[in-house]
Amino acid sequence: MPAAPSGVPDQRRRPARTPVLAAVLLAVFVVPMSISGTAVALPRIGAGTHADLAPLQWVVNAFNVAFACFTLVWGSVADVIGRARAFAAGVALYALGSLASAVAADVLWLDAARALTGIGGAAIFSCGAAILSTVFDGPARARAFALFGTVAGAGVALGPSLAGVLVQGLGWRWVFAVHAVALAFVLLALPVIARAVAATSAGTGGGRIDVPGSALFVLAMVLLTTAIVQGSQWGWGSAGVLGLFAGAVAVLGVFAAVEHRSAHPMLDLGLLRDRRFLGLCLVPVAASFGFVTVLTYLPSYLTAVTGRGTGAAGLLMLLLTAPVLVLPMLAARLVARGVRPLTLVLLSLACLVAGDLALTLLSPSATVLLLAAPMLITGAGMGLSAGLVDGQALELVDPAKAGMAAGFLNTLRLGSEAVAVAVYGSALATVLGTRVADGIGAHPGASRAGEVADRAAGGDLAGATDLSGATDHRAFTDFLAHAYDSAFHSVLWGLAAVGALLAVLIALLLRGSSARTTA
Repeated sequence: MPAAPSGVPDQRRRPARTPVLAAVLLAVFVVPMSISGTAVALPRIGAGTHADLAPLQWVVNAFNVAFACFTLVWGSVADVIGRARAFAAGVALYALGSLASAVAADVLWLDAARALTGIGGAAIFSCGAAILSTVFDGPARARAFALFGTVAGAGVALGPSLAGVLVQGLGWRWVFAVHAVALAFVLLALPVIARAVAATSAGTGGGRIDVPGSALFVLAMVLLTTAIVQGSQWGWGSAGVLGLFAGAVAVLGVFAAVEHRSAHPMLDLGLLRDRRFLGLCLVPVAASFGFVTVLTYLPSYLTAVTGRGTGAAGLLMLLLTAPVLVLPMLAARLVARGVRPLTLVLLSLACLVAGDLALTLLSPSATVLLLAAPMLITGAGMGLSAGLVDGQALELVDPAKAGMAAGFLNTLRLGSEAVAVAVYGSALATVLGTRVADGIGAHPGASRAGEVADRAAGGDLAGATDLSGATDHRAFTDFLAHAYDSAFHSVLWGLAAVGALLAVLIALLLRGSSARTTA
């Protein structure tokens, strides 16, 4: 057998890569499934634990905040202690947190367990991506990251459906128990992962953990994500939210100064000076605004405005998520056949903007045929870049810093999702509130415009009508549907504008990139 080229794993090591890929992908599937599926169980959790609204919301928020805070930390730690060890620690924490969630006696226990699960999930995503970058190379790496994107998308898309089945059939605790069982299988594969990583020249550990930098970054992210989570409840202009944002900015400033002077920083600021790497890291940010917001709020539009049932709306959402399941592998094949990754990245950005603009054509009487094109185009915008961006970004960095780079990329990905969803929700509520306030006076008996708008923004038009006291319920519900439709379209124009600006910025950052080693 001819010798393998320098830096390429020997052919004799290749058989171990399949179980490594399978184990990483199983873990990667569970994490986004938990993110998107847990919300489905909240009503049953509230009833079962007799929880108030605020602690009940933190069942979801605790996971998201912990995930956002520790993603970059885990990526840096993985480069120090070894990626296999860090991944193993994340899987163990996730399984333990899921098991604790399944047996939680009250909602505060559940909140704490979900925070622990979020810490483990951060390690799975950061270290999983770094392991694939370490173990795979060339076309095999492209296929591995395409599967990474496909499986992550499948977890997001299928999470609500699978959680709904479990809640309906077995109870809410099984939503978390199933995650623990799935991660138990990943734990069995950890020795194989450790051997595969040890057989490479990267990811073997070294250096020192940046404790001050990690602590400062976690504190900054706690302040930032808490401000985002609480913004819609406290008010974006409230002293509490503004104080949290100001604190986050101040701590990030101190963090940057500490990292600049550190011999072993958790984030090498030199990465951010690489315009190509930074451009690739901004692609998931564009997807957060162009795709994740639509994934989150379009079901409410379909039920509240078009009058479809929950089941019908769920089936229609497959038009949005199906491209995410199919296109990552297609993109990998196109790259293998010589298509420039930059071309696919720019095409994905164009699809996100075009899809959001096409969604503005929707109306209360929209047919499935009219819905199909904009939803498929928007989904294509997400699917073409999912996985491709991760693989291309990690090719740009020193293999010894792959964990750090993956952590930064996924921090931007999750952080931007939280920001985009929160901003969308706040903008929708604000515009809808204006529409309701302007038109409520034309309906006899109707009042309490602010409370009615808040209820309608959640998609509950019937409840909003009852709350209003309007004498003609049918006419007032129609009024709310048209107000929601108008607000939805206004926010979509804003999303398209944000997407277009990000697309231009990313194109400028990636301009002149190599066809194969960058994007």
